Parts: sequence; C-alpha cells; structure tokens
Amino acid sequence: MANKKRKNVLERAKGYRGLRSKKKNYAHEAIMRAGRYAFAHRKDKKTAFRQLWIVRLNAAVRTSGHKSYSTFIAKLKKNGFALDRKVLAEFATMHPEIFERISKQVV
Repeated sequence: MANKKRKNVLERAKGYRGLRSKKKNYAHEAIMRAGRYAFAHRKDKKTAFRQLWIVRLNAAVRTSGHKSYSTFIAKLKKNGFALDRKVLAEFATMHPEIFERISKQVV
C-alpha cells in the first residue's frame, strides 16, 4: 500500500522540477499547494472574464452613442432584455451589427 501511495503521488507530480517530482514528501507538498492555487484561481478566472466583458462592453457602448456602460445596463434591464454581459460582449466584438441593433432598441 505504501508503495502504491508513493507511486500515485509521484505520478501526479510528473513534470514538476527538481525533488518535487522525485521525492514523495516534496511531491505531496507540491501537489497540495497546486490544488489550493487551482481552486482559488478557478474563482479568480470568473472575475477576470467578467471584468474583460465589462471593458469590452464599455468601449462598444460609448462608440454606439450611449453615455456609459452603467446607464446602458440599467436601460437594458428596464426594457426587459435578458442578455448577460458575456453574450453582449460577444456581440460587441464579433457581431457589431447585432450589437448596434440592440443598442438602438435600448434608447
């Protein structure tokens, strides 16, 4: 069993540098730390993408004649549009004609 545990730990640490891929104790510590960072950064990734969508939307909204991003989103909600920031940012970057139609309806 001990050999099986050691083998599994070293298998998961494959590709790590130095003793982190050779010695069980160092490898186990590296795996635990990597797991903590992976969990935290999965949460951070969601925040980073939301910020990116907001920046893209703000640029598109200002070029389409609206005052700001926040007023645009408020008008969207008031008019009953059920589009989220991800979809709106996709329209703004990849399909500007669709975004332009949406922004004209929001006024």
